[in-house]
Amino acid sequence: MKLTDFRYDLESIIVPDVPVTPRDASKLMVLNRKDQSIKHAKFSDLPKYLSPEDMIVFNNTKVFPARLNGTKEKTEADIEVFLLRELMPENKLWDVLVEPARKIRIGNKLYFCEDLMAEVVDNTTSRGRTIRFLFNGPNEELYEKLDEIGAMPLPPYIEREPVEEDKERYQTIFATERGAVAAPTAAMHFTPKLVKSIEKKGIEMHPITLHIGWGTYRQVEVEDLTKHRMDSENYFISKETSAAVNDTKRNREGRVIACGSTVVRTIETSVMASGMSKPGTGWTDKFIYPPYEFKLTEGLITNFHAPESTLLMMSAAFAGYDFLMEAYEEAKKKDYRFLSFGDAMLIL
Repeated sequence: MKLTDFRYDLESIIVPDVPVTPRDASKLMVLNRKDQSIKHAKFSDLPKYLSPEDMIVFNNTKVFPARLNGTKEKTEADIEVFLLRELMPENKLWDVLVEPARKIRIGNKLYFCEDLMAEVVDNTTSRGRTIRFLFNGPNEELYEKLDEIGAMPLPPYIEREPVEEDKERYQTIFATERGAVAAPTAAMHFTPKLVKSIEKKGIEMHPITLHIGWGTYRQVEVEDLTKHRMDSENYFISKETSAAVNDTKRNREGRVIACGSTVVRTIETSVMASGMSKPGTGWTDKFIYPPYEFKLTEGLITNFHAPESTLLMMSAAFAGYDFLMEAYEEAKKKDYRFLSFGDAMLIL
């Protein structure tokens, strides 16, 4: 398939910049691949469409406030630093993007507040730099300071400025492992009450960790999808989660339901030659687009994605291209909300 196969008009579609309250009040479109049917529900209805033998795998990554405003030494020019990932915690080294890039050079010192500054130690790309925080204290205190002064990295298509409330609402209830600069938005529809309903039905929920990078928003720029390369992202799948996935896979009455594209990429990356999941940590740049033979994923919870995005391509690979495009047309007619703070889809 080609890039233009995934083009559609987003102009007339509702793209909210805040989530609904409560989160599970969002709409849920249910796609059945077997009979090609489409049903409309609320996300709080999710347990109705699952069986006690099913399991849900979710991403427990936590988004940190990655946008820092500061000034450059001597000139006191305003600068913005976007924290991409921590490189060497023991040396407080970070991979970042900077604006305005042309004015920020190796050796410059950047000031963020009275007791936090950093030094630029390397160039990585045209906008990329490696910085070292000059902070006298353990990393836990540095993280606390960054949480205090940083702003949340809202998706680039949300035009409003981030506010303090976004530190909680651009986060899932499962977020425990700090390291992402974008939220696993399929899991943002869950509430504690809904989780209790799911568990009461006997459905197990297990975590993986994949720290989502800013590359999740990077546009595909080649018409031939085989030439696109995903950014690598760090993942971890525990022995407990891997064993639960394998047990469910062996039990033909149950299904492995992946909550979001990051979960799909993680568990599909973990597949061994035997067809079972292998626990461990690593990096994945797995790019899933039609046609693709899924090894472990048997159900998918996902949002409605941007045109020509890798997320849309993965959904099409799982649902089937024609069926997914039909569902998107239906979603437009029914005023579903799209993208990160939008509504959800369950594909079975």
